[in-house]
Amino acid sequence: MNILLIAPHPFFQERGTPIAVKLLIETLCEFGHKVDLLTFNEGEDIVVDGLSIFRIPNFSFIQNVPIGFSFKKIMADFFITVEIISLLRKNDYNIIHAVEEAIFPAAFLNIFWKKKLVYDMDSSMADQLIEKWGGLGKISNVLELFENWAAKRSTAVIPVCKYLAEKIEKYSPQKKIQILEDIAFKPDYSKNKKENLRIYVGENDLIGLYIGNLEHYQGIDLLIEGLVKVETSVPYKVVLIGGSDESIEHYKAKAEKLGVPNKIKFLGKRPLDQLPFLLEQADILISPRTKGENTPMKVYSYLASGVPVFASNIGSHTQAMSSNEVKLFDPNPESFAQNFNELLENENERIQLGKAGKILAEENYSLKSYKIKLKNIYNWLEEL
Repeated sequence: MNILLIAPHPFFQERGTPIAVKLLIETLCEFGHKVDLLTFNEGEDIVVDGLSIFRIPNFSFIQNVPIGFSFKKIMADFFITVEIISLLRKNDYNIIHAVEEAIFPAAFLNIFWKKKLVYDMDSSMADQLIEKWGGLGKISNVLELFENWAAKRSTAVIPVCKYLAEKIEKYSPQKKIQILEDIAFKPDYSKNKKENLRIYVGENDLIGLYIGNLEHYQGIDLLIEGLVKVETSVPYKVVLIGGSDESIEHYKAKAEKLGVPNKIKFLGKRPLDQLPFLLEQADILISPRTKGENTPMKVYSYLASGVPVFASNIGSHTQAMSSNEVKLFDPNPESFAQNFNELLENENERIQLGKAGKILAEENYSLKSYKIKLKNIYNWLEEL
C-alpha cells in the first residue's frame, strides 16, 4: 500500500519518538509498503528502500524545536498541515498514518479525502497539556473531547501502552486497537564502541545505572534524596548517562548540598548505539520516574539486558512489568533507600530478577513480537 506517514517532530534524532518512527518505517517498508514520510525541517535523512522523505520549509523561526509544547512546535505543526494538503493533492494514498498531534489536522482533512486513517498514539495530548499547565485541569473534559473526536474519526488506533488503549476504549468501545509497545535495542557488535564504566567507579563498587534525560518527571530528585538515606556496607556508585549540561549542573549542586556527591557520577550524553553495551556493565538499572502514564522506552532495553531493574511503583512501569520481574519501590526517598539496600545486599535476588526481566522482554517486547503486532493491524487495514 501507499502510506502517508506524518511525524510531527525533528527526524531523525536519537530520542524516543523519532527512534520509534524509524523502526516503524523500516518495518512497513520491509513488509513491501511504500512510505512517504512528512516531518519537520530538522534531523538527519535515513535511507530505506521504499521510503521518501518530505520536510516542512526550513525557516529560521522553527529551528531547534524543543520537546513538548512551544510556539516553535505550533508553527511547525501549521506547516505540517499545509504540506499534508499538498501531498494529498499530488499523490494517491491508501493510508494516512498520523503520529501524536498530527492526528488532528489529518482527521479533519480526511473528511474530504476519505482515506483509511491510523492514529499512532504515543501519548495523550490532554494529559501532556494538563501536566505542563496544571490550570488546564479545569477543562480536562474539553481537552479529552478532541482526543475522543480524533479516535472516532480514525480507522484504527495504535497506542504505545495499555493505559492509552484503555483510554481509547472508553472513548470508542468498538474501535480497532492494536497496542504496539516499544522494543529493546539490540547490540551491534560490529561497532567497537564499548565504553568501560569501571573507569568512573571503584574497582569493587556495584554499579547502579540510569540512562535518559534529566527532566523533572524522571525522578532524579527522588534518586538523589533516596541515596541520602541508603545505609549499607556494600560499596556502590550510581552512574547517570544523559541530560543537558544545565540539568547536570543543577543535579550536581543538589547532590553536593545533600552530601552524596561521591555516590553519583554524571557522564552526560552517549551515542545510542552504545546503550546495550553500557547496560550490560551495570549491576542494577534504575528508573525512578515519578510522573507520566507511558512506559519509558528505555525500560524495554533494561529488561532485555538481563540486568535487574529497580523502578518506581507507578502505572507507567507496572503496566509493562510486575514485581515478579523487577524490584519496585514506592516513589518516596524512604522506600527507594530501603529497597535499594535490599537489592545491593542480595545477589540472588539480583540474578533472579535479571533472568525474569529478560524472559519478559523476549516474550513480549522483542522485534519479532513488534513485527507480528504491526503486521496484524496492517493486514486488517489492507483487507478493508
